[in-house]
Amino acid sequence: MRSGPTRREPRRLDVSAASQTASSVPEELALSLGQALSRGSGEEAAALCQRLAQLCVPVSVSVGSQAYPEDSIRLLVGVEDAQSEDYIPVTVVVSSSMTIAQLKDKFNQDFGFHPSLQRWVIRKRLARDQETLYSHGVRQNGDWVFLFIRSAQTAQLTRHQHHKDQEEQLLEDIVDSMEVNQLLPRGVGAGDAETPPPPPLPKRPAAAKPAVAPKPQLGWSCAMCTYVNKPTRPGCEMCGSERPESYEVPDVYQPDQEETQRMQREKLALLQYEQAQKEERERNYLYLLAAEEQSLIPNAAQAECPICMSGVEPGDGIVLRECLHVFCRDCLKGTIVNSQDAEVSCPDECDSKLLDREIQALLTEEEHQRFLERRLNIAESRSEHSFHCQTPNCRGWCIYEDEVNEFRCELCGETNCILCRAIHKDMNCKDYQDDLRLRAENDQAAQKTKQMLENMLQSGEAMKCPRCDIIVQKKDGCDWLCCLMCKTEICWVTKQARWGPMGRGDTSGGCKCRVNHQPCHPNCQNCH
Repeated sequence: MRSGPTRREPRRLDVSAASQTASSVPEELALSLGQALSRGSGEEAAALCQRLAQLCVPVSVSVGSQAYPEDSIRLLVGVEDAQSEDYIPVTVVVSSSMTIAQLKDKFNQDFGFHPSLQRWVIRKRLARDQETLYSHGVRQNGDWVFLFIRSAQTAQLTRHQHHKDQEEQLLEDIVDSMEVNQLLPRGVGAGDAETPPPPPLPKRPAAAKPAVAPKPQLGWSCAMCTYVNKPTRPGCEMCGSERPESYEVPDVYQPDQEETQRMQREKLALLQYEQAQKEERERNYLYLLAAEEQSLIPNAAQAECPICMSGVEPGDGIVLRECLHVFCRDCLKGTIVNSQDAEVSCPDECDSKLLDREIQALLTEEEHQRFLERRLNIAESRSEHSFHCQTPNCRGWCIYEDEVNEFRCELCGETNCILCRAIHKDMNCKDYQDDLRLRAENDQAAQKTKQMLENMLQSGEAMKCPRCDIIVQKKDGCDWLCCLMCKTEICWVTKQARWGPMGRGDTSGGCKCRVNHQPCHPNCQNCH
């Protein structure tokens, strides 16, 4: 290792031709280009580059060592291999301009480690051969780097290849030493006092002892830094990369005491983590139980009411259970009181609804009773098959199905006839309708009921039975009806009996539906 001058030289680029040509023009141009770049002459350098490009000569460019600080650095190196429990500190003298390849050659000469076995890690990054120590931040005494020595088997380095590389390195050293020797001119003797004698040739260094491949080590090799980790490690000890998923710990492997303690600590940490998760789930469960018992959930953090745009302090607002939107109490209560729907939607225009217990907790008893009454009225008015109890001032009502003809009100206890839309206790529908016609002359209420039935006949909502002449109506479903009094099957479309005089199956009369595969009417639904 040589030390440069204490004075820092200007930045200079060395440019050399990669192949020789018959003329010396490319070499002169390359030398002139290096001088122009060193002087900072951009125009001259551009012209020289253009001329070199026209010659199509391969050229390599490198930064001269004068561009870096030439002071020697005492570098601290931590050396370890796959079998080491800890790294071994080594101190070497280097310069910041040295490349990683040169550093590998130096360790090969000083310690006998082949360059292919060396993996340098600087600042937690795997260094490449063409990079310099300066580029990695190695610039002063005491800087740390790490060297991992791979096994010959992992690097696929044979003994023959190792000897061959050593011989080539020896020849390169001899050639380099011969280039610095000055050749004596012909006729000049060895005793000439003006010409110093040539320096002696360097002695042939003793052949380094070939590295012996270590015994096979159980473990997995990191794909990032090639460090061989112990089989049970979940991640790389050097760079932290994860263990390959396909790797399985061999059955014959017996961990040492340190590794056993590490595994015990990891197991204990896992148990503590699972215990903490369990306790957190229990706390959340208890919190949910406590929240479920509350009718209203107050807000835990400060929020802004989206209706009045005022700030809501913690505990003053309400959090809806369905959508978790926050409102102030007054705005939410006003939304419920002014709602025109049976179900109160979230005021923030989402699809969720307010729960009944939330509505009841926000309203007073009187307001809640009025809300329930309004909800029943809305539901009754919007239901297609609703029937209100005919008892005066009774609030009972129902939603009927097609096969149901009577409704017993749970509030007043009266039985309503859905067909007649009236209460005719101790009378059938025919007797009630006959009595209704007699009472209509003097009774105003009976007259209104009779007028209602006549309007239903005129509008087609009801019809008279073709046999007993009582009024019947189709509430829903298909076109088949059955009279409650005479049990006659009726076709709603044709307003006739379904069958002939002989009863079911007699196609000599009635609506004659499906006779000769023809419907009884263009509007027939073929369901009777």
